Amino acid sequence: MRLSSLKLSGFKSFADSTTLNFKANRTAVVGPNGCGKSNVIDAIRWVMGESNARQLRGGSMQDVIFTGTSKRKPVGVASVELRFDNTYGKLGGAYNAYNELAVRRQVTREGKSEYFLNGTRCRRRDITDIFLGTGLGPRSYAVIEQGMINRLVDAKPEEMRIFIEEAAGVSRYQARRRETLQ
Repeated sequence: MRLSSLKLSGFKSFADSTTLNFKANRTAVVGPNGCGKSNVIDAIRWVMGESNARQLRGGSMQDVIFTGTSKRKPVGVASVELRFDNTYGKLGGAYNAYNELAVRRQVTREGKSEYFLNGTRCRRRDITDIFLGTGLGPRSYAVIEQGMINRLVDAKPEEMRIFIEEAAGVSRYQARRRETLQ
């Protein structure tokens, strides 16, 4: 499974609808300072279920909505959609049968946040459950941002164990075990 495209609309510096297509074997987002690389990474983490605004360099979830400029009016909704190529059937469960999976999240200025899987409204948990144990998620090791290497080097043993469990695919089973014991 791989990320094939990212569509942003009204998200941070992306006021207009913008689609980024990722060819096979693409491994990095690069560009000059101020071109939106960090906002692209924030968008991916946000749609995958990030719920802490500080992790997205904001004070509240409404901070992801384009606030306007001297030349542009603010928008009322931020929307991000990720499309994954699942041709090789790497997803587990019911979504394994799909060749493509579309995950979308949108938020309004009023704070209403919604998630969608292949166009059908769903819960945040449905999104996080699909990707649990795959290395994808809001705090995924598949996305290495500035400072992450230092955080790994300085990680406490418990933090390192969680990281290794996610990388090994064990976290899915650990989460199910915790649910069963509750």
